[in-house]
Amino acid sequence: MSEEPRSSARPSVDPLDLDALDLSAFAGRPVAVLGFARSGAALARFLADRGASVTVYDARPAPELAAAVDSLQGRKARLLLGPEVDPVEVLTGQALITTSPSINSHYPTAEPRLRSALASVEAEGRVPVVSEVDLFLRLCPATTVGVTGTKGKTTTSSLSAAVLAAADDRVFLGGNIGLPLVERLPELTPEHRVVLELSELQLPTLSRGTNVAVYTHVTEDHLDRHGSVEAYRRVKRRLAELVDADGALVLNAEDPVTASYAAATATRAVLYRRDRPMDGGVGVADGWIVARGVDALPRLGGGVAMTGPGGRVLPLTDIPLPGPHNVSNVLAAVAVGLLFGIAADRIREAVAGFHGVEHRLEPVALVDGVRFVNDSQGTQPDAVIAALRSFPPPVVLIAGGRDKGLALDELAQVAVERAQAVVLIGESAPLLATALARAGHPRIESAADLPSAVDRADELARSLLSSPAGSDRMGNRATVLLSPAAASFDMFEDYAARGRAFKDAVAALAGRRNPDS
Repeated sequence: MSEEPRSSARPSVDPLDLDALDLSAFAGRPVAVLGFARSGAALARFLADRGASVTVYDARPAPELAAAVDSLQGRKARLLLGPEVDPVEVLTGQALITTSPSINSHYPTAEPRLRSALASVEAEGRVPVVSEVDLFLRLCPATTVGVTGTKGKTTTSSLSAAVLAAADDRVFLGGNIGLPLVERLPELTPEHRVVLELSELQLPTLSRGTNVAVYTHVTEDHLDRHGSVEAYRRVKRRLAELVDADGALVLNAEDPVTASYAAATATRAVLYRRDRPMDGGVGVADGWIVARGVDALPRLGGGVAMTGPGGRVLPLTDIPLPGPHNVSNVLAAVAVGLLFGIAADRIREAVAGFHGVEHRLEPVALVDGVRFVNDSQGTQPDAVIAALRSFPPPVVLIAGGRDKGLALDELAQVAVERAQAVVLIGESAPLLATALARAGHPRIESAADLPSAVDRADELARSLLSSPAGSDRMGNRATVLLSPAAASFDMFEDYAARGRAFKDAVAALAGRRNPDS
């Protein structure tokens, strides 16, 4: 990596025209990259490869960003890193300013000095500001599917990509799922298909939509950034407002918030529900997922998508994922497949072969009759409720972390009904304990850390199995479920680190219990 020297004064330059961008437009032009996490590093590499003069800014100290710096692999970039850097210096003399998802002048969670400097640039209106995902959509020649919602985004995105890949392997999956796709632009063609998971961080930055917009359900989350449930739901609505006129919305008819987004655009809506399908929609009838007159996208030839007799696509017994919420996720992915003209037998094969994604109801191990499930992504109460309803008793729930300020009463009541014991960790343990006790839960314990929680949950699960009620249950199996109903940042870098720690603790437990295996 070759670092360009700093310059305290940079001349004013002509801005790039966002409406006239192509892959050659960046050559020789000064471009700023704000934020040096995964998206920012991808932007810096992409822009450097396109011949831009790249300046990278991040307020974190340089030693914390060593991995991102190393990822440049010798590409030239002017690195302005650390809290002593004035963001105004970064934004001066640029033809374009690009941003990572978390950097937005309207987010109270963004760094205050950068928020102020960026707001001044935006108010002046001379230099365009564009996010990584918006830049991707402006330059992408492929047909795109955007997937959003409060929960279920990752599973639905991954399922949709698997369904599309069943017919043609020219499919890319990325976005909030962990893989910025801006670097893949040079290899994309109109024959490719791109599925993007889009979060509430990315949606407000969009000025371009996707060809298909898919919604799971919209409840409430991230109120620290958006201030109110209503503001959060307006942010989620953005994808529907921008969807292509000749594309389609795929909406959950069982969620009134999501279903209301049909009014955001004149684009056709394909509604799905776990009941008989509406006209032009997807549903469930007689144990099968069925479609009722879903037309393929006009850009892909149009016409009614081909299904089996009575609109049949696949039996519910072919779905390998637990829980009724995953039936909804499959319905959404089936709708995507039909919009792309994928044959019903190919859709069925793709769904049957899909076994979930990491940290979302992820089976970890079966240790002497106790099943361990990693749902570290279950950071809010409604996700934990869905997880608890996915497994038969006995269930021992491990929950807790950094509180997100969301109501816990409904979760506590469902935990009374579905979890025979609860082990709490982290900062939110007292709040959860209070809510559970108020709901009348009979068995609430605490643990100092996640490994201790795993050990104690295993002991509780075995005691439940050995009880008369447990021994009478078919299958004679208990479930230890990590589904925290809280953020991870009190104890871990992110939910993925928490999930990996859970799996490590389970592996250690299994090793102690079966040392010769």
